[in-house]
Amino acid sequence: MFSLGDLQLGVPSQNVREVTRMGPLTPLPRMSAAVLGVVGHRGEVLPVVDLLRFLGVGELKPSPRARIFIGVAGSLSAAFMADSVIGLRKVFTADIWPAPVTGHVPAELLLGIVTTDREGEGAINLLNLVRVLQSARQRAVAR
Repeated sequence: MFSLGDLQLGVPSQNVREVTRMGPLTPLPRMSAAVLGVVGHRGEVLPVVDLLRFLGVGELKPSPRARIFIGVAGSLSAAFMADSVIGLRKVFTADIWPAPVTGHVPAELLLGIVTTDREGEGAINLLNLVRVLQSARQRAVAR
């Protein structure tokens, strides 16, 4: 689970390889606005995606506290920037509600939402990272 601005988002743990600090970012010309550039990580060059821009709900301001998580789905991988990492949460399938049709995040990119009893967390949107990575790749190739 992590936060982006006012959004609380979650990603299934099988789609997260690692959470780390962001290294030096190299901007790329003529890329989608959601792709901030690339970063080298353990011998691999990964695109860094700003999910707020990708979802069309704002823009993330990089800070020293910002983290990235390496998202994977099959052969696709990318680094996603986050304001802060909330941590791991065990979520039972029975606790996942259907994704709302109207909301900050398009329903087709969500697995659903989870409400929490923890104060200040509210609802957490569970991202379908496989669809997010596929959609990001399609946007990059279409440019």
